[in-house]
Amino acid sequence: MSNFLQAVRDRVVIYDGAMGTNIQKRNPTLDDYWGKENCSEVLVLSRPDIIRDIHADFLHVGCDVVETNTFGATRLVLREFDLADRTQEINLAAVKLAKDAAQQFSSPARPRFVAGSMGADDETAVAGTRRFR
Repeated sequence: MSNFLQAVRDRVVIYDGAMGTNIQKRNPTLDDYWGKENCSEVLVLSRPDIIRDIHADFLHVGCDVVETNTFGATRLVLREFDLADRTQEINLAAVKLAKDAAQQFSSPARPRFVAGSMGADDETAVAGTRRFR
Protein backbone atom coordinates (compact mmCIF):
# COMPACT_ATOMS: atom_id res chain seq x y z
CA MET A 1 0.00 0.00 0.00
CA SER A 2 1.28 3.49 -0.79
CA ASN A 3 2.45 5.73 2.02
CA PHE A 4 -0.31 8.20 1.12
CA LEU A 5 -3.09 5.65 1.37
CA GLN A 6 -1.69 4.44 4.67
CA ALA A 7 -1.58 8.01 5.98
CA VAL A 8 -5.22 8.55 4.98
CA ARG A 9 -6.20 5.39 6.84
CA ASP A 10 -4.22 6.37 9.94
CA ARG A 11 -5.19 10.03 10.36
CA VAL A 12 -6.83 13.08 8.89
CA VAL A 13 -4.55 14.30 6.11
CA ILE A 14 -4.31 18.08 5.86
CA TYR A 15 -3.86 19.84 2.51
CA ASP A 16 -2.42 23.30 2.04
CA GLY A 17 -4.53 26.39 1.46
CA ALA A 18 -5.01 29.08 -1.14
CA MET A 19 -1.90 29.42 -3.28
CA GLY A 20 -3.17 32.55 -5.06
CA THR A 21 -3.89 34.39 -1.82
CA ASN A 22 -0.46 33.51 -0.48
CA ILE A 23 1.21 34.67 -3.67
CA GLN A 24 -0.57 38.02 -3.47
CA LYS A 25 0.53 38.48 0.16
CA ARG A 26 4.12 38.47 -1.14
CA ASN A 27 3.38 41.34 -3.55
CA PRO A 28 5.05 40.08 -6.73
CA THR A 29 5.74 42.76 -9.30
CA LEU A 30 4.58 42.82 -12.90
CA ASP A 31 8.19 42.01 -13.81
CA ASP A 32 7.96 38.90 -11.61
CA TYR A 33 5.03 37.87 -13.80
CA TRP A 34 7.10 38.60 -16.93
CA GLY A 35 4.45 41.17 -17.79
CA LYS A 36 1.79 38.41 -17.79
CA GLU A 37 -0.43 39.90 -15.09
CA ASN A 38 -2.27 37.28 -13.00
CA CYS A 39 -0.39 34.33 -14.49
CA SER A 40 0.80 32.97 -11.15
CA GLU A 41 2.09 29.79 -12.80
CA VAL A 42 4.96 31.73 -14.41
CA LEU A 43 6.32 32.42 -10.92
CA VAL A 44 7.64 28.86 -10.73
CA LEU A 45 10.19 30.03 -13.32
CA SER A 46 10.63 33.71 -12.53
CA ARG A 47 10.36 33.61 -8.72
CA PRO A 48 10.71 30.03 -7.50
CA ASP A 49 11.70 31.43 -4.11
CA ILE A 50 8.15 32.73 -3.59
CA ILE A 51 6.56 29.39 -4.44
CA ARG A 52 9.13 27.43 -2.41
CA ASP A 53 8.49 29.64 0.62
CA ILE A 54 4.73 29.18 0.35
CA HIS A 55 5.10 25.39 0.26
CA ALA A 56 7.50 25.52 3.22
CA ASP A 57 5.12 27.72 5.22
CA PHE A 58 2.28 25.22 4.80
CA LEU A 59 4.48 22.26 5.65
CA HIS A 60 5.95 24.07 8.64
CA VAL A 61 2.51 24.54 10.20
CA GLY A 62 1.68 20.88 9.75
CA CYS A 63 0.13 20.34 6.34
CA ASP A 64 0.65 16.83 5.02
CA VAL A 65 0.09 17.69 1.36
CA VAL A 66 1.15 20.66 -0.75
CA GLU A 67 -0.42 21.27 -4.12
CA THR A 68 1.62 22.25 -7.14
CA ASN A 69 1.30 25.82 -8.40
CA THR A 70 -0.30 24.55 -11.61
CA PHE A 71 -3.98 25.46 -11.28
CA GLY A 72 -3.87 27.31 -14.60
CA ALA A 73 -0.88 25.53 -16.13
CA THR A 74 -2.77 23.94 -19.00
CA ARG A 75 -1.90 24.65 -22.60
CA LEU A 76 -5.31 26.30 -23.07
CA VAL A 77 -4.89 28.73 -20.18
CA LEU A 78 -1.21 29.43 -20.82
CA ARG A 79 -2.07 30.19 -24.46
CA GLU A 80 -3.91 33.28 -23.17
CA PHE A 81 -0.54 34.52 -21.85
CA ASP A 82 1.47 33.46 -24.92
CA LEU A 83 3.10 30.74 -22.84
CA ALA A 84 1.53 27.60 -24.33
CA ASP A 85 4.94 26.50 -25.65
CA ARG A 86 6.24 26.49 -22.05
CA THR A 87 3.46 24.35 -20.57
CA GLN A 88 5.66 21.33 -19.88
CA GLU A 89 8.51 23.46 -18.50
CA ILE A 90 6.15 25.28 -16.11
CA ASN A 91 4.51 22.08 -14.90
CA LEU A 92 7.81 20.29 -14.34
CA ALA A 93 9.25 23.25 -12.43
CA ALA A 94 6.13 23.46 -10.25
CA VAL A 95 6.27 19.75 -9.43
CA LYS A 96 9.96 19.95 -8.58
CA LEU A 97 9.41 22.88 -6.19
CA ALA A 98 6.57 21.10 -4.38
CA LYS A 99 8.41 17.77 -4.29
CA ASP A 100 11.61 19.32 -2.94
CA ALA A 101 9.68 21.09 -0.18
CA ALA A 102 7.76 17.94 0.75
CA GLN A 103 10.97 15.89 0.90
CA GLN A 104 12.61 18.52 3.09
CA PHE A 105 9.81 18.23 5.66
CA SER A 106 9.22 14.47 5.39
CA SER A 107 10.30 11.96 7.97
CA PRO A 108 9.63 8.24 8.31
CA ALA A 109 7.14 9.00 11.06
CA ARG A 110 5.47 11.84 9.12
CA PRO A 111 5.79 11.60 5.35
CA ARG A 112 4.70 14.62 3.32
CA PHE A 113 3.07 14.47 -0.09
CA VAL A 114 2.48 16.46 -3.27
CA ALA A 115 -0.81 16.72 -5.16
CA GLY A 116 -1.13 18.12 -8.65
CA SER A 117 -3.46 21.08 -8.98
CA MET A 118 -5.48 21.62 -12.13
CA GLY A 119 -8.34 24.02 -12.57
CA ALA A 120 -10.92 24.53 -15.23
CA ASP A 121 -10.17 26.68 -18.22
CA ASP A 122 -12.57 28.90 -20.16
CA GLU A 123 -13.23 26.29 -22.85
CA THR A 124 -13.91 23.49 -20.36
CA ALA A 125 -16.20 25.70 -18.29
CA VAL A 126 -18.20 26.78 -21.35
CA ALA A 127 -18.50 23.18 -22.60
CA GLY A 128 -19.69 22.07 -19.16
CA THR A 129 -22.28 24.84 -19.04
CA ARG A 130 -23.67 23.86 -22.45
CA ARG A 131 -23.88 20.22 -21.44
CA PHE A 132 -25.95 20.95 -18.31
CA ARG A 133 -28.47 23.37 -19.79
